[in-house]
Amino acid sequence: MITWMQRHRKYLVITIWISTIAFVGAGFVGWGQYSYGDKAGAVAKVGDIAISQREWQQAYSRLYGQYNQVFQGNFDEKQAESFGLKQQAMRQVVEQALILNLANSYNLEVTSDELSKVIVSQEMFHKDGHFSKEIYLKALKQNHLNVGDYEQDLRNSILIQKVLSLFQSEPVALEEKIFTTANSIADKIEYKVLNADAMTLDTSDTALQAFWQTRQQNYMNPPSYSLEVVTQKRIAANADEATITEYYTANRIDFIDAEGKILELEAAKPAVIKALDTKATNKQALRGYIAFKKGKLDNTLIETITIDETNNPYTAEIFSEITALNPTSPFLKPRKVGDQFVTIKLVQTNPATTKSFAEAKAAVKRDYVKEAGAAQLQTAANEALPTFKGQTSDFITTTQSTPLAGLSEEESKLFVSKLFASSQERGVVAVSESKVVLFNILEQKLTNNTTGTEAQQVAQLKSSIFNASLIKMLEAKFSVESYVGGN
Repeated sequence: MITWMQRHRKYLVITIWISTIAFVGAGFVGWGQYSYGDKAGAVAKVGDIAISQREWQQAYSRLYGQYNQVFQGNFDEKQAESFGLKQQAMRQVVEQALILNLANSYNLEVTSDELSKVIVSQEMFHKDGHFSKEIYLKALKQNHLNVGDYEQDLRNSILIQKVLSLFQSEPVALEEKIFTTANSIADKIEYKVLNADAMTLDTSDTALQAFWQTRQQNYMNPPSYSLEVVTQKRIAANADEATITEYYTANRIDFIDAEGKILELEAAKPAVIKALDTKATNKQALRGYIAFKKGKLDNTLIETITIDETNNPYTAEIFSEITALNPTSPFLKPRKVGDQFVTIKLVQTNPATTKSFAEAKAAVKRDYVKEAGAAQLQTAANEALPTFKGQTSDFITTTQSTPLAGLSEEESKLFVSKLFASSQERGVVAVSESKVVLFNILEQKLTNNTTGTEAQQVAQLKSSIFNASLIKMLEAKFSVESYVGGN
């Protein structure tokens, strides 16, 4: 799946954000430091449409969530960086803005009725089979979204779908016949799997240092931030019954059970008391914040620490806010951490530094083995190709579902897709960075194999070709300006 996502990244860019915005449970993922060049805080401008930091961050978070799901929860920021998720997210919001510019140029819009129909149809906002405004507002609040932003994003999503639907065309019989014929081709092949693990590499310090010398910029200690931190410990408000009842009445939609039902006062009381304690703690933290800014806070209450992205005691969101601090605006107002609040002042930003060979050795060795192993594997494959002897397969088709010997199911699918896309009788197919397959087509025939999805295949191919062409045309029509450094 990951290989497919990497190979079809440009089509994912077009399709991921077209679907209705799914935010419940998605969470928030930050990526650290970036710079802006626009006074209004926009990260880019496409035609007449400004792209906000929020839109870019949400696109990144959605992408991160999708990759994390594929990796079964084992996806991390380093992998996100290697996959270029920031760049993918920026590409998504730029392409979205391009299509919205097209919609604006033709005065297309989404009516309030169209927007309402979509919102009330979303089951995540339903209670007992019907739309619940309370659940709607609660869900947005829990996911740190306001109504205006969510409904504008949804309106844009509907408008994009409306624009693209204008250009849809149904598959014709000849197109379906072509796909049926393609699906009916079967190849019998001789093949051999080669693994990088079988290659012998020189991993001595001499070889690794030579590799490191030309790539030192790839092995850096991250920038760090020297901070002064004031921690406000939890305060017990000791609220009386009247105060508890008043707070519950004003905020009752905040107190729900696992099924989303609003709790009665008695059941909600422990949570209400905790909320009142949090409110009192935050109030005292704000007093400390004012004293801190005025230089009137007791120095014994101030802790000095240095953090970076790998040594961060706070949430990704707070870390992202810290990276945005600067000498003219060094203070971060109280932020909740557990049952406490922290107020932060940036003392100094320490730039990234190059790691010594000793510090970088483990990462250098990993990258060296990966790169040199892949190069050695390709050389061995090219040398063996003219005369190799391997296993003979049964007749296989584009819908091959049985894994070939020596390959996983995903590797087999990737190999078969590349095999049928190739015009070579004999060749080499890479199924991963550490595994290639040599093949020699021995025999071909036509079968009666059909998938029943030929019409869908035609529609998907035509859609992807059209989408790519449309984006290319819109890029020539509307200017694209990015205000983000390093992207």
